[in-house]
Amino acid sequence: MSLVALKFEVFGKVFFRKYTAAEANRLGLHGWCENTPHGTVRGELEGPVDRVRQMTAWLQTTGSPHSRIDRAVFGEEVPIVSCTHPAFSVRR
Repeated sequence: MSLVALKFEVFGKVFFRKYTAAEANRLGLHGWCENTPHGTVRGELEGPVDRVRQMTAWLQTTGSPHSRIDRAVFGEEVPIVSCTHPAFSVRR
């Protein structure tokens, strides 16, 4: 199983850290997310490449029930040997 890490930022009316963490945990991913002062959500995902890709699709199209996603930007998938974060967390 290939592991990857990637960074993301989602733009729009997207204060959905709680939903992002719930979906990441459902998929068994590691990493973190946080709100930015500009109203975006940014973070990092780590895990199996197929699950990371499922999460990027969710971030682009689903989000929380009341979010409005204008666009999502993703960094490159970087191969990793193991996850550096113990779980997925919400930063305050």
